[in-house]
Amino acid sequence: MSISIPELLVNDGFITPGDQVKIKSFSERSGMAYVKIALNFGYISRKNYERSLSNAGYHFAQIREEAFDTEVLKKVELKFANDHLALPLRIENNRVVTLMADPSDQLFVDFIRFTYDMEPDIIAAYDLDITWLSHKLLGEKYVKASVYELMRRDPKSSASTTFTTPQLAFIFILLGVIAAGMVLNFKNTSIAINVVISMFFLVAITFKLFLALVGSRFELHQAVTKDEVRDVVDTELPLYTVLLPVYKEDKLIKKLIWNLQSLDYPREMLDIKLLIEEDDDKTLKAVQNLDFPAVFEVIVVPFHMPKTKPKACNYGLHFSRGKFLTIYDAEDIPDTDQLKKVVTLFAKLPDHYICIQSALNYFNRNENFLTRMFTLEYSYWFDYMLPGLDTLDIPIPLGGTSNHFKMDALIELGAWDPFNVTEDADLGVRAYAKGYKIAIINSTTYEEANNEPINWIRQRSRWIKGYMQTYLVHMRNPIELIRKIGFKGFLGFNFFIGATSATFLVYPLLLAIFICYLVFDFSTIRTLFPDWVLFMAIFNLMVGNILMIYVNMMAVFKRRYFELILFALANPVYWLMHSAAAYMGLYQLITNPFYWEKTNHGLSKVNNPTNVVK
Repeated sequence: MSISIPELLVNDGFITPGDQVKIKSFSERSGMAYVKIALNFGYISRKNYERSLSNAGYHFAQIREEAFDTEVLKKVELKFANDHLALPLRIENNRVVTLMADPSDQLFVDFIRFTYDMEPDIIAAYDLDITWLSHKLLGEKYVKASVYELMRRDPKSSASTTFTTPQLAFIFILLGVIAAGMVLNFKNTSIAINVVISMFFLVAITFKLFLALVGSRFELHQAVTKDEVRDVVDTELPLYTVLLPVYKEDKLIKKLIWNLQSLDYPREMLDIKLLIEEDDDKTLKAVQNLDFPAVFEVIVVPFHMPKTKPKACNYGLHFSRGKFLTIYDAEDIPDTDQLKKVVTLFAKLPDHYICIQSALNYFNRNENFLTRMFTLEYSYWFDYMLPGLDTLDIPIPLGGTSNHFKMDALIELGAWDPFNVTEDADLGVRAYAKGYKIAIINSTTYEEANNEPINWIRQRSRWIKGYMQTYLVHMRNPIELIRKIGFKGFLGFNFFIGATSATFLVYPLLLAIFICYLVFDFSTIRTLFPDWVLFMAIFNLMVGNILMIYVNMMAVFKRRYFELILFALANPVYWLMHSAAAYMGLYQLITNPFYWEKTNHGLSKVNNPTNVVK
């Protein structure tokens, strides 16, 4: 065909002559093919692209089962194939069978002629099918690096080993001592265990109250004013990578594009990667079937265990081009000026600040009991806990989304641990240990609060299991940890990261003692526990719950969510749900530590989440 695909799209009216000039200029600067830019930067929908080529006589082949020759594949680099949406497969009849989304891409045709000294035999194919096959056939070295790079560079920081030999020895010796004590003197051993559990529970809760009170006196949020945002010059903004790890989120793709299009940042300076797992055909087809332009590049993550979000993000990192990088979940709604605020704040902060965390909140906070409790929890987390940790100079565990990193510092840290299911909490501790700091910006990302109990427990069990993993990893050598983060940081790490999971596990035990006191005759339970032990356990339980109710109420008043005040009283029930999730997480930590418990999104019945009151 004599006419090129770019000219064809202009003639068909799908791309304007003005956009044609922009795309060609962008292609020359970036090295990406014309078709790649047109499809991934919102210039044309895939449906219209297909219509234009079909009208010109092209017919897209189904190419996933096409035969390939590894010797042919060895001569092409994945990043080059990915940028041109083209892939040579095999040699037939002295021609190179080549898949191309744009059969008129002269640069790739010349590459085939120069590399193989043959003419290409071109098969027109869907860009996403070529992307899928390219990453599946050529992505092995990148996905292996995504899984094993941190383990190779810093094995002590990898959660690939759940329990070290010394940790297992300590656990079994402790269990042996308890078992022996139960056999030799059941009553006194039970009393000792009860005293230790109740005192630990009270101390852990008191520590959280102390953090909240310290945090209430300070603002961790770094303010970037509206005037500063208005003064930002678009032409001087750096390239910004946005990673969007998704799995079976086909129903949210349209909403995701809507949210991304709202970002106030130059289109050509956004490097947005939608990370889709190799076996996630539903999400891939949802992108393929979009009837309006997408604003992201699809990266297909080849299959490799563990199948986790951090592994997908590490893989996407190999193809990222930005100076800064952030992660959003599929349902996230960031403030439109968030990226500009982050760039502005990074310019004002000292160099050792390598991450800026946006505040998280929920657009469906009043939907039901769970969403209200979720909102209470996040409110005191961002308004009290994080400022308290920062003020006391204690490691800050990052949230799972809206973390904005300096790309070079993220790579220096070894990126995310693919074996840790709360990868950002772990990364926050690793960053702190190397002397880096984290800031919280006055910008909010709105998420969907989990509104379904079983789904909530699955999600929370993964978070708690990840806290357990993080604690086990960094406590492999307590002396070394003290050297890295100081004694105060060490105590804070133990009481915050370690004690968080432990208090959830302990809570039902204290509650069971209280229920036994209510149900059984007092003289019966007295045979096992003396009065002072029983009263201490009940006192610690009651005081612990009162303190947590108080902390939740503090958060309500600060954010003026007055309609949630009475829900703070339901914290004891909410904690029971945490306990169920904690025991589920503990079981998985032992039996299946790297399993990523999938959280279903898009369940909220709130129809217009963009109209939230800030």
